[in-house]
Amino acid sequence: MKLIVGFGNPGNQYNFTRHNFGFLSLDFYFKIKNLNWEKNPKFNALWKKDGDKIFVKPQTFYNEIGTSVQAFKNFYKVENKDILVICDDFNLDFGTLRERKRGSAGGNNGLKSTIEKLGTEDFPRLRVGTANDALRRKIGDTDFVLGKFTEEEREKLPEILKEISDKIDIF
Repeated sequence: MKLIVGFGNPGNQYNFTRHNFGFLSLDFYFKIKNLNWEKNPKFNALWKKDGDKIFVKPQTFYNEIGTSVQAFKNFYKVENKDILVICDDFNLDFGTLRERKRGSAGGNNGLKSTIEKLGTEDFPRLRVGTANDALRRKIGDTDFVLGKFTEEEREKLPEILKEISDKIDIF
């Protein structure tokens, strides 16, 4: 069983923000695979089981995502090596994908929460670059990650999201 978790914040006001790249990635994947989300109030998440994959969009806020990851992991008895989290990373060039089998949170609060709840850094993650250093310096980190994509960034999204979808299939 594989557990694939997209990081993001619930609520329409967060759609197409940098911090919701994980949600956006799974929504794109669902669109091309013709899948639909189901509510799971027990785990406070949107989810879908499809074959040997469980997809999750936690409905906690970003800093508490680990709670949902831990609940699904424990209930479905998923091994850490079979958990893939997809999150944003403002230290990587926009659209750059970085895959790791383990690693630190690197300042990402969703990863911090997940590491804390799982008790380990040993789980795969796919970090999606959102860097725009000039804009980030101008508006600050919080407004940057919660900010909407620029027009130039939005134009690149289909190609990036397709690449992420391919990586989900390989996982």
